[in-house]
Amino acid sequence: MDANDRRKKSVLSQINWKWVCTITVLSFLISVSMSYISSEALGNVGNILAFVILFIFIAIGILFDIIGMAATSATEKEFHSMASRKVSGAKEAVWLSRNASKVSSLCNDVVGDISGIISGATGALIVARLTSGMDILPALLTSLTITGLIAALTIGGKAIGKGFGIGYSVKIVFAVGKILSILPIRFDKK
Repeated sequence: MDANDRRKKSVLSQINWKWVCTITVLSFLISVSMSYISSEALGNVGNILAFVILFIFIAIGILFDIIGMAATSATEKEFHSMASRKVSGAKEAVWLSRNASKVSSLCNDVVGDISGIISGATGALIVARLTSGMDILPALLTSLTITGLIAALTIGGKAIGKGFGIGYSVKIVFAVGKILSILPIRFDKK
């Protein structure tokens, strides 16, 4: 076995395959759920509510991007004294900080990317509705405008959110920890 083969084997052994499988299945389930909710909601509403649904999906992507960024920026030491005093949400905040790479992967990659995909699909449905019966040029301009708006809001929102996530990382992680403390999930393990 040459040095290149040993390096490849070394890299592959460092991959957490259980996490890869878990996140892949989870992303499939979240994507199917969000897509179903989007298509069901859009089938029964007018254009204004369709835009509201679109903006909700964009906001979900931005919010989870902020949470993922905050988790990678905060350190668990900020929450240890609160956890020792049994402050609600502190133990969960320690867990979020300790597992920042997984939290970031789930928030930024899974929920954030799925929200982007769903908002694009939602935008396409809105475009199809609005441009039905239009001439080619107005339909094209409408399509380009809505697509550009979705991209600009998503990218601009995430750019603002990253700074917010870094600047207020402790407060954000603690707030998410408080929300998680209500859920019937245990966060004692690594």
